[in-house]
Parts: sequence; structure tokens; C-alpha cells
Amino acid sequence: MSNPPAKRLKTSDFLSTIAEQRKETANNILEFKFNKKRVRVLTESDEVVPKSKGILYWMFRDPRIQDNWSFLFAQKLALKNKLPLHVCYCILPKFLDATLRHYKFLLESLQEVDKDCRELNINFHLLLGEPHDVVVDIVKKYKIGGLVVDFFPLRKPRFWLSEIQKRIPKDVPVCQIDSHNIVPCWVTSDKLEYAARTIRNKINSKLPEFLTEFPPVIRHPYTTDQKLDKNEWDTALDHVLIDRSVDKVSWAKAGHRGGMAELENFLNKRLKLYHSKRNDPTADALSNLSPWFHFGQISVQRSILEAVKLKSKYKESVEAFCEEAIVRRELSDNFCYYNENYDNIEGAYDWAKKTLEEHSKDKREYIYTKEELEQGLTHDDLWNAAEIQLVKEGKIHGFLRMYWAKKILEWTKTPQEALEWSIYLNDKYSMDGRDPNGYVGCMWSICGIHDQGWRERPVFGKIRYMNYQGCCRKFDVKEFVRKYGAKVHNKKSSVFKKK
Repeated sequence: MSNPPAKRLKTSDFLSTIAEQRKETANNILEFKFNKKRVRVLTESDEVVPKSKGILYWMFRDPRIQDNWSFLFAQKLALKNKLPLHVCYCILPKFLDATLRHYKFLLESLQEVDKDCRELNINFHLLLGEPHDVVVDIVKKYKIGGLVVDFFPLRKPRFWLSEIQKRIPKDVPVCQIDSHNIVPCWVTSDKLEYAARTIRNKINSKLPEFLTEFPPVIRHPYTTDQKLDKNEWDTALDHVLIDRSVDKVSWAKAGHRGGMAELENFLNKRLKLYHSKRNDPTADALSNLSPWFHFGQISVQRSILEAVKLKSKYKESVEAFCEEAIVRRELSDNFCYYNENYDNIEGAYDWAKKTLEEHSKDKREYIYTKEELEQGLTHDDLWNAAEIQLVKEGKIHGFLRMYWAKKILEWTKTPQEALEWSIYLNDKYSMDGRDPNGYVGCMWSICGIHDQGWRERPVFGKIRYMNYQGCCRKFDVKEFVRKYGAKVHNKKSSVFKKK
């Protein structure tokens, strides 16, 4: 479950070993054969501007230094052209339904990035504002000769990138690298994939080419002669327009080192249970890595490289982890990249839209308001326990997140309302909200994405059904409910509204 182990393992040896692996791979990125398929040049210009003053990496989806192809490519350009290297991150006034919980986790990790950049003679800029304004400003201010950007398939980041391309000087090339996926999204497939079975071989067949060790980001030999603005860490969150009532969680330590500590714990203590126990919410068998994966603070590719070393001991668990962390996760990116309606009913398959429409007026035994759901005030103590876990810990156990979303479909007036509210609650509270995995999780549960039609029933139509009794057959429901102090709220209470 999401509570931390009582005692964390020291990561110094773990991190040192990985650092040595990078050095054994290559001394630096110039000595490494960089796979050009990882890069897309988004502009007509593809040469660094002559007599420019630096290379800029706009870091957004993957704010870490090591095990980051975007960072490595930016350093490659800077070294090749003998230029200073700049990195920037934009603190947004608002990003979807992110709260103080998410902003604090992000800001703490960026302070670690800033410190590590200074030790490597790399210039880190904390920017406050919309990227299409402040990134453009920094490109012009520091006479940047080439811009490197992360890949993020959601609409808002794609809009920012489009606007940046329009506003920066025409001779500045923009290069995009997918550092989040092992196989770049556009390399895996050039179309929307129907399900895991249609994308699995497309990914796995390319892993020998892309699942490689990383070279190190090194201390940068070229120093800027320009005066840099001071990063205002203490006031960075003063003017953001976010919900401040949802504060940070205690179990997840922000930053690369915190994520690597969790990875080491998983490999040493929980991986052996992953195959047999990961669907049991009362067992401590999950990786717990989703916050660091979502925020890009550790590399999925690094996690897989370390996990496969244990395949001879835990073959089934390693294979299951690879399926979830590679195939299922990259399938979510594919869905959001190639389906503009990744977060609404219009993005569902035709069969699902038809069956949901046909059953949209079916009688619901219970109808809840968004506020009642948010407070866990339902007749279902298991659902209430999952909601309490989400609000307090910033996550729901993976198996229960499916049950949680499907019950929202059952207890709301329309499928549209169910999808909207499930995304709202997930984005507001979950540490990995506002993510392709989250959107696909809600769309799978409510709209049948990447699934098939099942036996028709009221409300759900042909969407896969889950119920309380089924959960009782899989794990000790009473133990999970007891852990979170959840209660059954009386049917006769005013919070229950029968349609």
C-alpha cells in the first residue's frame, strides 16, 4: 500500500553503482552514439544559430538531470558548439486541477535540480508564468542558439510549444525529445492503437534498440559571461492560482534522490511480491513509483534497467512490472497523443458511446453529488475507504482505482458527469493526476477504452462491471476499510438521493 516502509534503505551505494554504470557507458554524451530517432526537429531551421550565447533546455515533463535524453541532447548541442548550457522550468499560475500538494512536490524537486545544475556549471532558471511568454523571453534575453524541449501529449503543453515555435526567432531550431517513454511515442506508432494487444509487439520489438544504458551529464566546460537573474524560491508559489487546502503528502519524498530511494526499496523488498500480490490492496506489493514517474523525477527507463537485473530471481514479477511500466504506460501516451478527446466521452469507441447513451436514462439506485463523493459519504464503505486514501495519501491502490471510477459511473446522473467528476477528483488529489495514465484509467473504467464489450446490464450497458462482492473474493475488504476508518453511511441519511 502507499504507506512508506518503516525504514528506508540508504541509497548512496545504489546511486554510486548507477553513476559508475553511466561512466562505463561513455565519458560524456559526445562519446555516446545518440539514437537520432529520439529527436524531432520541429522547425525549418536545424542548425544552431551562429554567434549565439547558449543552448536552452525547456524542462517540463522530465525535471531531472541524469537518465534524461532531453538533457543529454541539450548538452550534446552545447558541447558540440562550445556554448554555455541553460535549463529553465516554468512555474505555471495554474495547471488543470493541480493543488498545493502537487506544486510543493514539484518545487522541492526543482530546488534539488537547481543545486545539482550549479555543481555541474549549468545555468538553471526558475521562471514564473506561461511558457509561451517566459520561455520566449529567455531565448531572446540570453541569445539562445538552439532550444530543446520535452514531449508531453496533453493539449495544454502542445499549445504552449506551438506558440513558442511561432514567437521565437525564426533561425532558432526547436528539437523535441521523448524522455518519458522508452520508445518515443511517434516511433512506436503513427496512429491511435486500439488496445494493449495491438501496441505490445510494436513496443517490445523496439526495446533492444531503445532500452539502453545512459551516459552521464557531466560538468559543463563552457561558462556564461551573462548576468543571470536570481531564482526566487521563497516567493515562487505566492501568486499561483491553486487550491491550497490540499497539502503535501508525507510518504513521498520529492526529487530524484527520493524517487531512487523508493525504487531501491521496491527492488529489494516488494518486487518479489509484485506478480502475485499487486492486485491485493492489503498487501505491500506495488512499486509506489507513480508520483516520481508522473513528475519525471526518475526515469522509467532507469527503473526497468535495474529491474531486469533481477529477472532470474523474480521472472514473473519483472515481466509484470515491464508490462505495466512500459506497455500500459506508453499505450496511455499513444491514446492522448492521437486522440484529441482523451478526457471526454467523444474520445470513446463507437460501441461504448452507443451503449452508454442507450443506458444513460436507466434508473440509478443512488445518486450522489460531487461534494458527497469527495467526502466519501456513500453507502459503500470500500469505496469510501478508497476515497479517503486518495484524499489523504494522494493515491488509490491500482486495483481499487478501477472499482472507484466504475462506481462513480453507477452513482451519477450521466456518463459525462461520471467521467468529469472522476477526472476532477483524480487530478485534484492524486500525486499522478493530470497524466495520460490517469485519463486513460478513467476512460477505461467508464468508457471502455482499450477494453471490449461485456454482458449488457443496467446503467453500465456493455462496459465492464465491478462490484463489492467481487472485491471480497479477491482480498480482505474489511481489513482495507478498517485501515482507513471508512464507514457505511445510512441509506436513510439526507446524502442519499434515489432517482
